[in-house]
Amino acid sequence: MSTMKMQNMTGIAGRFAARCLGAAALALALTLALSAGSAQAQGARNITLVVPFSAGGSTDVIARLVAEHMSRSLGQTIIVENVAGAGGTIASERVANAAPDGNTIMINQLALLAAPSLFPNLKFDTRTAFAPVGLVNTGPTVIVARKNLPATSPAELIAWMRASGEKVTFGHGGLGTSGHLCGLQLAKALQVSPNFVPYRGGAPAMNDLMGGTLDLLCDQSTNTIPQISGATVRGVGVTGPVRLESIKDVPTTAEIGVPAVNLSVWHGLYVPKATPPAMVEKLNAALRGAVADPAVVARLDQLGSAPFPEAERSVAAHQALFDREFVSIETLLREAGVKPAEAK
Repeated sequence: MSTMKMQNMTGIAGRFAARCLGAAALALALTLALSAGSAQAQGARNITLVVPFSAGGSTDVIARLVAEHMSRSLGQTIIVENVAGAGGTIASERVANAAPDGNTIMINQLALLAAPSLFPNLKFDTRTAFAPVGLVNTGPTVIVARKNLPATSPAELIAWMRASGEKVTFGHGGLGTSGHLCGLQLAKALQVSPNFVPYRGGAPAMNDLMGGTLDLLCDQSTNTIPQISGATVRGVGVTGPVRLESIKDVPTTAEIGVPAVNLSVWHGLYVPKATPPAMVEKLNAALRGAVADPAVVARLDQLGSAPFPEAERSVAAHQALFDREFVSIETLLREAGVKPAEAK
């Protein structure tokens, strides 16, 4: 073979080897990039949003509504988990003991503030175990009755409750929940002592009311409006200053003669106390985005509820409302004669 041919073959082989090395380097770079991207994706852990009551109830509905929007904002999947029982304290204890990394959140209502007055052996301090993230929504509760209740007018209902006493079964979604507190207000206003029946959330209580095994129930508008509209239960009174647009025929409690029954219920998000402030603010921003979404606002309106005004959506505003309401609820339970030893 000539020298010229040998040189040409050597050149071709060199160029081929260079191309192979270049391709290998490119493949390695792509592999490293994909591995880094995969690691980053795996590092974005799912967030668990703990609901202290049963699936399908008012708090659960609100949780799922905001979770969907917050998940998109944060770029993380939010898994809603229902941990019902003991007036919400099982869920609260779990969140109080969770890692303070922003990956475990709790939504709760008035039951969280009522817990110390109802349960004597809590394994967490309600006032110090959590960091508030922000306020979600606020609205009235609605008193509803089974369809075949013999009393039809407000006057007849009041007379029937006074005559029946402890024979009246009054359901609620758990000790200290808005439904329980509403019932206590009504009992105090009418000077009656109904048989309060606790459930593990508003949904199972509503099922029994529709089935006729409960006489009365007080629950958030998010749970009662669909049933009143569907004529599966009868609306008695709205515990707010005005009638609700979606159930205009249901009067306010002031209109039926019991203005002292005027409970408003609100939801807030909470994380373990030691969660870094920067993470709390990040979650607050995602929540603000959710409750400002026109689709979320419209859905809340359908359910007789509304987001808090913009000025009241900060972490500080949530803490201030928590502190005020804690005292009010503690006073209501004390005046109603509810003792911690009675809680189960």
